[in-house]
Amino acid sequence: MNIPQITTPRVVIIGGGFAGIALAKKLAKQEVQVVMLDKHNYHTFQPLLYQVSTGGLEPDSIAYPIRKILSRYPNFYFRLAKVAKINPEAKKVETDIGSLKYDYLVLATGSKTNFFGNKEIELNSMIMKTVPEALNLRSLILQNFEKALLTDSLDEQDALLNFVIVGGGPTGVELAGALAEIKKGILPKDYPDLDTRRAQINIVQSSERVLDGMSEVASRKAEEFLEKMGVNIWKDTLVTGYDGDIVRTNSDLTFRTATMIWAAGVEGDLIDGLKSSECLLPGNRLKVNEFLQVGHYENIFAIGDIACMISEDYPRGHPMVAQVAIQQGNNLGNNLLKILGKKTDLKPFVYKDKGTMATIGRNKAVVDLPSWKFQGFFAWFVWMFVHLLSLIGFRNRAIVFVNWVYNYIRFDRAARLIIRPYKKKTRSKDVEVAAQ
Repeated sequence: MNIPQITTPRVVIIGGGFAGIALAKKLAKQEVQVVMLDKHNYHTFQPLLYQVSTGGLEPDSIAYPIRKILSRYPNFYFRLAKVAKINPEAKKVETDIGSLKYDYLVLATGSKTNFFGNKEIELNSMIMKTVPEALNLRSLILQNFEKALLTDSLDEQDALLNFVIVGGGPTGVELAGALAEIKKGILPKDYPDLDTRRAQINIVQSSERVLDGMSEVASRKAEEFLEKMGVNIWKDTLVTGYDGDIVRTNSDLTFRTATMIWAAGVEGDLIDGLKSSECLLPGNRLKVNEFLQVGHYENIFAIGDIACMISEDYPRGHPMVAQVAIQQGNNLGNNLLKILGKKTDLKPFVYKDKGTMATIGRNKAVVDLPSWKFQGFFAWFVWMFVHLLSLIGFRNRAIVFVNWVYNYIRFDRAARLIIRPYKKKTRSKDVEVAAQ
């Protein structure tokens, strides 16, 4: 990998998400060599991916080059690589561009979509965890509108204009609100010869309320906002299959749709090499102690979505959100500096919950702060302000702000472009057998 061999310790960070970046910033000015490995050369601001998929933002406004983030630190090195395996005994990471020795290893690989073993849904549904996936979804949505113009069959047209979102968490709710605004403000102007009133947006939620990770008042208000926008909400309903045409549930309810978006859960993005019996927990997350060490490995740590620290306050681990990742990155950075300085007064990780928020659409959001819960226009303003500040780089903040102002004034989404047409996969016999 052409990483210089020096006498200072080497910390290898796998993953350039919120946790990895926060840790690298803590370490990069210290007497330690920091090497980051990631399969993308950019950091993605995932909370705004849904706006890329619905044409509100271009992808370069929520992505930022990793090298640029840490370019002023002389002891920081980045390599574009896909990590295949960890060899703890040899203190080595094996990748598609070679292997690399480490003194300390930090896993910040984040999470991936969890299909709960359903291969049929995995093959036929759309997901939105990365920029390419968001662009695929944007293309498919726009392609379906174009196809709806070309068919005389009302059933086929309804399927093309019917959107089913599985999962009523923040991602599902925000995506449904964005699609509802497209139906109301964009479709009638772009497709005047199409009866856009036939378009349907559905949220299918397995529990008894949407945003079940937030307060009941936030959940109730979000449902009220969505219903006023014309979104259909189906609660206590479990999706059991989707063959690319029909969505099946655990009841008699079915949907015919060309677009099912899976936002029903995530799991840790694991790398081979660690003894799973000692450190693997449900949800493919790695068990860490209060100092974020993995299992019995003294020099291997995990932070962010991949890490699961069980405590009395969080018996199932901390929520898989950006604030946890950032705080864990900062905590581990301070502790690693103490370890390198031969100090023993490590500080255990304690999560400071700063609140949760979700936007449903124009002038509509819900915010749960530790001591205050509010909804509506002010919540929407707070949501925008927090997300703008959280973006990396002045350029990204400026672009997003200008886009939001333009969208607000013009009721428009300027980035509705089919840059690369999306082609849905065809089902294989193996998947058909597995689905049965």
